[in-house]
Amino acid sequence: MKDFMSGKTVFRNIMSILSPGVNTIIAERTSQIHGHLLEKAVQLSLEIILLVLGKDLQLADFWRPLYQPLDVILSQDHNQIVALLEYVRYDIQPVIQQCSIKIMGALSSRMVELVQLLLKSNAATSLVEDYASCLEIRSQESQKIEDNGDDLGVLILQLLIDNISRPAPNATHLLLKFDLDAPIERTLLQPKFHYSCFKIILEMLDKLLKPDVNAMLHEFSFKLLYNLSIDELTSGPVLDLLSNKRYHFFVKHVDIIGVAPLPKRNSAQALRISSLHQRAWLLKLLAVELHSGDMASSSHREACRKILACLFGKAMDNVEGDQDIATSFALQNGDESAGTRTISKNKALELLDVIQFRPPETTMDYSQVVGNVKCSLLAEQILHASASEKDAVYYHSERGDRLIDLGSFRDKLWQLSAFSNELELNDLREMIQRLLRWAWKYNRNLEEQAAQLHLLTGWSQIVEISASRRLSSLQNRTEILFQLLDASLSASAAPDCSLKMALLLTQVALTAMAKLREYRFLYPIGSNSDALTCLDAIMFKQLSNGACLSILFKLTLAVLRHESSETLRRRQYALLLSYFQYCQHMLDPDVPRGTLQLLLGTDHDNEDVDLGKIDKEQDELARSNFSILQKEAQVILDLVIKDATQGSESGKTISHFVLDALICVDHEKFFLNQLQSRGFLRSCLMSISNFSHQNGRRAMEALQRACTLEAELALMLRISHKYGKAGAQVLSSMGALEHLGSCKALNMPMKGSLRRMETRFGRELTVDVDKQQVIVAPVLRLVLSLTSLVDAADYFEVKNKIVREVIEFVKAHPAVFDWALQESISEANEMVMELIHLVIAILSKTWPYEENDEYGFVQGLFRLMRDLFSLDYESFSSVSSAQSRVTQRKLELKKFHIGFRLSSYLYFQVTKKSLRLQVSDDQSAYRKSGGRQQPTLSLLTDFLNTVTISLERSADEKSLLLNKIQDINELSRQEVDDIISTFAEKARVSPSDNTNTRRYIAMVEMCQIVGDRDQLVTLSVLLAEHLLNVILIHFQDTSYIAGSIESNSLVAYTGSDTKRDFSPLCERLLPILERLELLNEGKVGHSLKVFRRLVTSLKELTIRKLA
Repeated sequence: MKDFMSGKTVFRNIMSILSPGVNTIIAERTSQIHGHLLEKAVQLSLEIILLVLGKDLQLADFWRPLYQPLDVILSQDHNQIVALLEYVRYDIQPVIQQCSIKIMGALSSRMVELVQLLLKSNAATSLVEDYASCLEIRSQESQKIEDNGDDLGVLILQLLIDNISRPAPNATHLLLKFDLDAPIERTLLQPKFHYSCFKIILEMLDKLLKPDVNAMLHEFSFKLLYNLSIDELTSGPVLDLLSNKRYHFFVKHVDIIGVAPLPKRNSAQALRISSLHQRAWLLKLLAVELHSGDMASSSHREACRKILACLFGKAMDNVEGDQDIATSFALQNGDESAGTRTISKNKALELLDVIQFRPPETTMDYSQVVGNVKCSLLAEQILHASASEKDAVYYHSERGDRLIDLGSFRDKLWQLSAFSNELELNDLREMIQRLLRWAWKYNRNLEEQAAQLHLLTGWSQIVEISASRRLSSLQNRTEILFQLLDASLSASAAPDCSLKMALLLTQVALTAMAKLREYRFLYPIGSNSDALTCLDAIMFKQLSNGACLSILFKLTLAVLRHESSETLRRRQYALLLSYFQYCQHMLDPDVPRGTLQLLLGTDHDNEDVDLGKIDKEQDELARSNFSILQKEAQVILDLVIKDATQGSESGKTISHFVLDALICVDHEKFFLNQLQSRGFLRSCLMSISNFSHQNGRRAMEALQRACTLEAELALMLRISHKYGKAGAQVLSSMGALEHLGSCKALNMPMKGSLRRMETRFGRELTVDVDKQQVIVAPVLRLVLSLTSLVDAADYFEVKNKIVREVIEFVKAHPAVFDWALQESISEANEMVMELIHLVIAILSKTWPYEENDEYGFVQGLFRLMRDLFSLDYESFSSVSSAQSRVTQRKLELKKFHIGFRLSSYLYFQVTKKSLRLQVSDDQSAYRKSGGRQQPTLSLLTDFLNTVTISLERSADEKSLLLNKIQDINELSRQEVDDIISTFAEKARVSPSDNTNTRRYIAMVEMCQIVGDRDQLVTLSVLLAEHLLNVILIHFQDTSYIAGSIESNSLVAYTGSDTKRDFSPLCERLLPILERLELLNEGKVGHSLKVFRRLVTSLKELTIRKLA
């Protein structure tokens, strides 16, 4: 070794044999008597070089700097390297070619400059042709090569695969004839005009001759093309070549090998394994084209269209903007019947049928093979040794499978065995032969299992990519997705399906279910019929109830399969949640129900779009879903509760959400009673109580635990909402408020506003922001839901249990409530707005019971009133321009919700506690008193003006948009685009969308706005009523008018002061009341009789005071 690593005598002698070159050796081999001896010397010399290359790197680490790796020694004379590599041309002796190819592999992995060296030596061109010739000759052979390590074709293909990711230019780029004088990614491959390995590979795959002999060549050729297609530099040129019409590469091979029957295991298992891998690499290659193909290129667009046509049907609709290809695969009766008809299988489902076979047995059971217990134990000892041990009997095949090395296994058995006579020796020899036969079969079975899983991986990739990126252009996409979902669930529930396969199949089902939900409310592709209105499209693409129930039934079987794991169940739970989401929205969730009712009431008499009928169908589906779950309820609940209590944090989180979903579909409190009887609800509350924020935890662990807490709170809240007061009573009886009060998560410091924390602090505190969102808000929502047990008749009932518990909760966490009351509404983001609203709602319902305001919450509520009521309409409705239109509308609505809560609290204080407000802030007596900063009647009048403006504008906008929605089909494209640019998000519109699709997008967006405006109108009317009532009570109170009233919150004033302030107040109030009288019931959409009566009463009093 030292001679080789220092370039001394032995190395020089070996190179003197090899340096004459391949041409000289060929000539002497055929013309000289000693030719065969020279050939043997060359072969041995190359084998010695290979041995040195296998050990020199390890030794060089210890022997530097005196000794260098062999590639460094060889690079001192480039001719030496060229001589070694050119022996691939020596086709007289394949062993010499093998050695040369292996030396090429070793040097190419070490020498970045190898290709440049070959180019400078003018040896590159001949080397490219030599490798192509070697591969071509091998592909034409008729005799099968058993050992892949001796297969010249496999060695060349493996060399090409190994070099793909190495720095450019590398050996793969050279041998496949990429342009080495320009950037590799800009190469225009022309294998038909250049003799190279690429030309031979494409010709070999085009014909697929002698599959039994060339199976490994075909398999590694597909693998090479796949690896080229995903490499950053080679993907563009290779995909451009394969998508070229001249080759028809993609679709042709799906038809030829994709769905062909597999060879039989008993007679041709090796061919069967290779065939599985070939199909797997082909499907993965097709998936790359579907994923990465440039749709701006006609060749790629056509290739993708043909792939989809081959996989999912014979005639397909346009793909990514191709408007010229008609479809003959549309649903005859609408998508709502998808999944209920008998249909022929497409290629994608046929491929899944190919994959579904009982995998061969790979368990290490020696008892049936070896009757001798001693030999069995010996085999177990050898085979269970660590793979990292030096003398382990395992190796990794060229496919990456971990197999038993039969030679090493045999040697170890002989080494560790003992025998004392000839009889024992013969018995031992027979036992070893049986074990070797078993090991050989084990290897083959393991390879077949891996190949089956590999093919399923390829199938899942092409199906998921098709569903995610390409099926949106197909008219029958709902039917295709249902077929894929149904088939995946059936396969995952099959007894022959392994755990790893079930994971992949469930992921496919998840994708299909998600796309079903997404595509469901998109405008139908290619639909240009005037009879199909945009309103009809909102309720267009629902799977039939029968199809939905089929999904749930098969999903239930899959969840209850014998072999399972938490990872698999998490995916199944996610699929179950997605399914329930699908079932709950037979109408487009983006379109408010009230808006639909308005449109249907004025525009449609057809029973097919009757909301009552849709509700009835949805109720039937919900009852059927419950019936299916009820049959297996005990086993399902056992699994879910086990995961919710003993699983990982992510498993606990999704398990709680599954229980939440079960409560949603519950009937007659079946699931609630089950959870109660198992003690799960009580343990869940204990878990909430025991939660603590530990600063020592890693951020991700803390966040996962917080997510579990959020799921637990969501389940409790669902129970309260689902069963109303009965559900709240169940939680209250278990001490829910006491457990919530003990939750340490609420004790986390609130450092300023959450909005500022998002931008000012680092990553760890960013996690704390998420905790506030997933913990504080859910806790407050649950507390608010429990206040539903407080009846109006119970006010001032000191012994009211719920009120006392809520007050104790508030007192236990004053920082949370104080923080919310100190926030600025005008600067708050959406999450902070929700927290403020929750805090105000809780305090307004329970804090009136508390006589002692030591925490200053009443003052905080009054401060918020003054801040909010003092905003004019423009300030009230304006938000940051950086926020989306949807967010802007939500924030505006939340401000009005907060205003309504505050006005409700004020109304309660005025009516129940006889609070009387100051007329204005400029009264000296009030200033001198230093009284609490309560809102004034003047401020209420200003806020009433803001509410009135909002009411008028919202009603007008709602009415205008309703008219536009009803006339949407008559609008031109320009008018539709104007609506979209005004109201819709830009991301929702694609340049390729036709006019009808744009109309649908515009219609949905306008329906959303109408729904928001309808909520705002309703809220504004209620808010105005509270404000009017408060002012009216003051005007009707003679003691207040006389200025002689005195209360705990108001000092006495003289009548002259009071009288002096009323005139300007009434002058400002009167025009507002006159505008409220003119409100149009048609625009508002609600009866205004009571409201107008209130306005009229206050107007009369106002006029009387002005007089």
